[in-house]
Amino acid sequence: MTHGIASGRDTRPLRVRLDDLLDGEGSSWARHVATTLYLLILLSALVITVQSIPDLPPALHGALMGLEVLLLGIFTLEYALRLWSAPDRLRYATSFWGVIDLMAILPALLFLLPDAQVLRTLRVMRVFRMLKLLRMRRALARIEYAIASSRDELILAVFMAAIMLFIAAVGIYQFEHKAQPEAFGSIPEALWWALATLTTVGYGDVYPITLGGRIFTAFVLLIGLGIVAIPAGVITSALMSAPEPTKPTDQRSDNGSSQ
Repeated sequence: MTHGIASGRDTRPLRVRLDDLLDGEGSSWARHVATTLYLLILLSALVITVQSIPDLPPALHGALMGLEVLLLGIFTLEYALRLWSAPDRLRYATSFWGVIDLMAILPALLFLLPDAQVLRTLRVMRVFRMLKLLRMRRALARIEYAIASSRDELILAVFMAAIMLFIAAVGIYQFEHKAQPEAFGSIPEALWWALATLTTVGYGDVYPITLGGRIFTAFVLLIGLGIVAIPAGVITSALMSAPEPTKPTDQRSDNGSSQ
């Protein structure tokens, strides 16, 4: 990270320095930029929330629209700078975070074509700006590593959950379909109860009334607690052994400054 700036002057290429700046890495100034972006994202969420209130005063509505245009302009500039400073622009544009950044600014089309009613549905994409809060958190890299390193265990847990979901649906159907044909008339209909019960959500709209169904539900609930705990335990173990994340641009910076 400090390669090329030991003498007090940053001699790295502009694209490298700009990438670090947008990610809040390397200096207090960069951290201030990252903090400002955080605040702008939160401000954008506040604007979206207030805009949903009916019968807003015209003056306030106009001010919110102007603020929305300003925020869109800032996020569009951020996306353009990230695209320009990326080591591989195509890879960034098609990456998860590149797609999130793009979806956060797509609603700008609404202001270019205000009469296009179909484009108004794109307004929902503004909520993707909240996901941008995650991109600058180094802890996210540890979570990504933990998920990747425990992929096989998580896949096994998903298969176990799917099997138990089917067994629970079949079992409750056998116990309850005669007593409650409207709620448990078929195994596909029983899947909703199985999902809500196995995940211990328990919406309460569908529940067993027979003795056998209630006993069966008790076992399903106990098993559900274990199934939910398995992925959490696997990821926690992987997080504890995850190495400290390093910024990909560190290597790029070394290569760029050695040329």
